[in-house]
Amino acid sequence: MSQFRLARISLMMAAIGLAAPVLMSSAFAQQTPPAPAAAAAKPADTVRPELFKLLDPAAVKQLITDKKYDELKTRITQADAFPAKTPYETYVLDRMKVAYGSATGDEAMMTTALEAVVNSGRMPAADQAEFVLALGNSYYNAKNYAKAIEWFKRYQKESPTPQKAQAALIRAYYLSNDYATAKTMLVPVIAESEKSGQPPSQEDLRLLGSAASKVKDEAVYVSTLEKLVAYYPTDELWTDLLHRAQSKPTFNAALDIDALRLMMVAEKQLAPEEYTELAELALRAGFPTEAKKAIDAGFAANVLGTGSNAAKHKSLRDRANKGAADDAKNIASGEAGAAKAKDGTGLVNLGYAYVTMDQFDKGIPLMEQGIAKGVGKRPEDAKLHLGIAYAKAGRKADAIKTFQSIKGTDGAADLAKYWTLWVNRGAAVAAAPAPVTK
Repeated sequence: MSQFRLARISLMMAAIGLAAPVLMSSAFAQQTPPAPAAAAAKPADTVRPELFKLLDPAAVKQLITDKKYDELKTRITQADAFPAKTPYETYVLDRMKVAYGSATGDEAMMTTALEAVVNSGRMPAADQAEFVLALGNSYYNAKNYAKAIEWFKRYQKESPTPQKAQAALIRAYYLSNDYATAKTMLVPVIAESEKSGQPPSQEDLRLLGSAASKVKDEAVYVSTLEKLVAYYPTDELWTDLLHRAQSKPTFNAALDIDALRLMMVAEKQLAPEEYTELAELALRAGFPTEAKKAIDAGFAANVLGTGSNAAKHKSLRDRANKGAADDAKNIASGEAGAAKAKDGTGLVNLGYAYVTMDQFDKGIPLMEQGIAKGVGKRPEDAKLHLGIAYAKAGRKADAIKTFQSIKGTDGAADLAKYWTLWVNRGAAVAAAPAPVTK
């Protein structure tokens, strides 16, 4: 909340300096109470000399500068005990309490005094709004979120810069468990950031995601998760996003391998079972080189080849190595048969096998030919694989164009969208500002 809190030094100095109190002369103070007619001319906002000695702004400022807080506290205690204080004298005393509370971190004294100062009706209009905001922040810091919301909303009504309290107000709603309101307020904030060409803050996005989760708004949660992955990607976020896509009732299990393929390139490290699952699925699909790469990555990360499953991992690695070696020797022999087939599936699969070997110049043309010929079964999957091939070959524009062409509700379109996030990762990360450290 430091970015929303009125700096303590600013609040402290403002409390001291607000319209310095007028000293009532001793002679005037000792006069017999005047007649009613004369009383009308008596200055309304004055402080008696003996009280002024305790509350003199110049003296208070020096005590704070010298950090003589005990002496300042003594003055405040003596002033508190002063009899028959006028409303204005009480107002000046409350200002000194604000200054003391700000300087020493006495939140209870500062908040009580600050509220009294704001409600006194004596503050200059130019200062009122900032003190209202400071009061809202003080209640926020005290975790009194209901009162914080009250004062932040008042600030928005009275200040020419209502947006200044927006972030704090949203967080106060969230922390008071009003997740629905926090979510409703955050959606346009994030939309406005994107409209202006600036990435939304990670804090705002995470808060929106949490609020959406609390109210079980899956659509907003997922869209927010997508933005987090685009601007502030982490392994955890990628895993959550892809697992949610796979958990949809309409998701086709045939696409599990494509979700794992994306995990493989997007995340720094996978779980052991994810490496082995990708390898098993790749072997089953006829892509042993891809299986070998997955297993090798798991071993390099030291998550495979150890523990109770070490033997199974080694066996899977041996199978993948053998399959990859055989495929490298024999792959070219399948080109003629694939080219003669009426359906383009064989060409697509053969081309993708070349892609797994990083032979993009051979693989991609074969995949393009196969799709042009026509893929009778699961054509969207074929386009997805071509888009993946383009992405891995560094052909960003072709990859995005291909991904955008993929339709359907079985999961291919979702994965195409997320592959697009990965392809665009450089631009999104470059646009995101570095986190501010305090």
